[in-house]
Amino acid sequence: MHKQRTYIIKSYVNASHAVRWESGTGKRHNHTWEIQCELHTVDKMVAFFDIEKLIKAALDELSGKFLNDLPEFSTVNPTVENVTEYLFDKIDKLTRENGAQLLRLQVSDSPTRSYVIDVTGRNLPE
Repeated sequence: MHKQRTYIIKSYVNASHAVRWESGTGKRHNHTWEIQCELHTVDKMVAFFDIEKLIKAALDELSGKFLNDLPEFSTVNPTVENVTEYLFDKIDKLTRENGAQLLRLQVSDSPTRSYVIDVTGRNLPE
């Protein structure tokens, strides 16, 4: 019997951005981004302290930064959707290299709004 073990690691990053529109770039503004990673392993335990350090290092690259100035967002609009896509790819690679799989990433740029990437196949509310 396979046991699925799921861990949720929640982190926060302070960073600013300005959304680009067809008519120009919006006003630069700050967010405290909440990042929630749902990870799992099958039939084994992993050193989640090490994975937390890797996630923190990935997020530290954004911490205190103006996202528009980062190479990753020089041509990609730094919206919550695109920041989530960027972080999913980065964190998924790190976790797989360390014995875990990123199942779900939820990024919030405000207390009332989140964007989610979920690869579990479970149905999300419409």
